[in-house]
Amino acid sequence: MILTLIICFAALLLLGMPISVLLAVTTAVVLLLFTHTPLTILPQQLFNALDNSVLLAIPFFILAGGIMTEGAIARRLIQVMNLLVGRFRGGAAMATVVACMFFAALSGSSPATVVAIGSIMFPALLKSGYSKAFTTGLITSAGSLGIVIPPSIPMILYCLVMNVSVAELFMAGILPGLLIGGALLGYTYLVARRHGWRTTRSYTREEVWRILREGVWGLFLPVIVLGGIYTGLFTPTEAAAVSVVYALVVELLVYRELTLKKLFKVARDSAVLSACLLFILACAMTFVWLLTAEELPVKVADYVIGMVDSWWLFLLMVAALFLLMGTVMDDVSAMIILSPLFAETLTRYGIDYVHYGIIMVLVIEFGFLTPPFGLNLFVAMGMTDQPLTTVARATAPFLLLLLACVFLVTFIPDISLLLPKLFLRR
Repeated sequence: MILTLIICFAALLLLGMPISVLLAVTTAVVLLLFTHTPLTILPQQLFNALDNSVLLAIPFFILAGGIMTEGAIARRLIQVMNLLVGRFRGGAAMATVVACMFFAALSGSSPATVVAIGSIMFPALLKSGYSKAFTTGLITSAGSLGIVIPPSIPMILYCLVMNVSVAELFMAGILPGLLIGGALLGYTYLVARRHGWRTTRSYTREEVWRILREGVWGLFLPVIVLGGIYTGLFTPTEAAAVSVVYALVVELLVYRELTLKKLFKVARDSAVLSACLLFILACAMTFVWLLTAEELPVKVADYVIGMVDSWWLFLLMVAALFLLMGTVMDDVSAMIILSPLFAETLTRYGIDYVHYGIIMVLVIEFGFLTPPFGLNLFVAMGMTDQPLTTVARATAPFLLLLLACVFLVTFIPDISLLLPKLFLRR
């Protein structure tokens, strides 16, 4: 059965079949050939996979990110960051990184972060004398923080698949996100100093007050959303709904720059993206149900334990396998399939599911920046009007930084587990 499953999966993948349909067809073929289970179980499993209120957070966060991308929150946020760090060497580039970190805490999406911050800062950085290659690589890489700093859509998907607390995983992503952001800031400062890139202009007292007054609305949102989740004031789903309402109120009543035409476009695009994600999730969860029913995770655990005698070697192996799968399918789908497959192995090695979840999210972030399915690369390619190879080459130096951060988080679990242990596991 396992051999048939692998052959069917690989053959359909090589034929270019959409991953959601591929998973559903593979599940149906295995059920038909090797079990007496009627195929009517498939629609039941598809429904059960989506019968979870936490999933409502996904379309809400996507919609909130779209509203802020099309509206004025992102631009006001960038002005505040320029005010805070613009006086340092390479201040405009550093402001881009910090703005990406803050917008990541608003949207939960890497592509949305690249578009929202990059569309404003790419021409601004070029005008300030920064090289096109550095600017492209910086925005593409810093935008990937959108899925590491909570809230994060891949984190929500992982929690559903592995039955992990969303609040714990969100809190676990804070320090790794700050670590990566700090590494990007340090690298940016060193490059700016070597090239002699200047600081941004100084601001008058009136300008400082105006920028802070206008930008404070965007700064409040992560405090409300994440603070509400961590204090138990509302669930992640309710927090996502609050973020939509807050973004709408700020954009329509305070800034008044979001037109109804733009709002309709955002709602339509969010609905399409949400439907695609949820259909992939439903098919992947049905596939995982089949693997679990056939006790494949237990068999994998027995095999891996016999081969690998240390937890860190196992994590390296999983990361390598994940990156390999990322060359033939998108990384989020790979996470949904691989995470439950190794669940039993994680338990036997004593690896915390939350720590493993952060590693998975970091590897997804890495995948967003590498061909052939690097989503951030395609977004940056369209935004900067450059070929894929040029964008990938510009991003390469930042990948080394990210890889170093992934190793640190992998082998020092307390980077991800410290905050959940201090505040949520007492």
